[in-house]
Amino acid sequence: MNLHDPLINIFLVISFLSLLPAILVMFTSFSRIVIVLSFLRQALGGQQIPPNTVIIGLSLFLTFFVMSPTIDVITKDAINPYMEKQITMQEAFSKAAPPLKSFMLRQTRQKDIALFLKIARQPAPATPQDLPLRIVVPAFAISELKTAFEIGFLIYLPFLVIDMVVSSILLSMGMMMLPPVLISLPFKLLLFVLVDGWNLVVGTLVRSFH
Repeated sequence: MNLHDPLINIFLVISFLSLLPAILVMFTSFSRIVIVLSFLRQALGGQQIPPNTVIIGLSLFLTFFVMSPTIDVITKDAINPYMEKQITMQEAFSKAAPPLKSFMLRQTRQKDIALFLKIARQPAPATPQDLPLRIVVPAFAISELKTAFEIGFLIYLPFLVIDMVVSSILLSMGMMMLPPVLISLPFKLLLFVLVDGWNLVVGTLVRSFH
């Protein structure tokens, strides 16, 4: 297959664009951010507040913010030279992989990398950069899930305490038929506003990638 053929290049670009949603989820910080924000919504008790569009939109912009240093390197070393026809598409992909891999490796636990090396029956390479993407990507994904669940657990705790206190008070007053969520929701919203919750959550999320 001649990679210099314009038709082949167009086909590869279209194929790449069709994989963008999977790349966004598996190669970037998007998964951690959207899971933590979903945990936050569940902890607050608002089933559709904030709505999905707000959570997805905020997650996308936070992802671009976190990934901007990596994107800048890829743009400089791979995208711009390819657009100026200085390198081929194959060379552009090979230049784009190292910075993306470096980002993922910084967020990936060695335990998870060792797991997939063991499953693939491959020896550990001399340097982390020598790891193939088929090892790095799934290891990065489960590391991100673990980190997101850890942050989500810490977010849940104060709101869980409020739910337990409200439930105990209602039970002691004999108001068992009144849903505790109706009473606890205003108190949870008040707590979240008083501690400037969005600033804390977003700041913690962004700093967790550094």
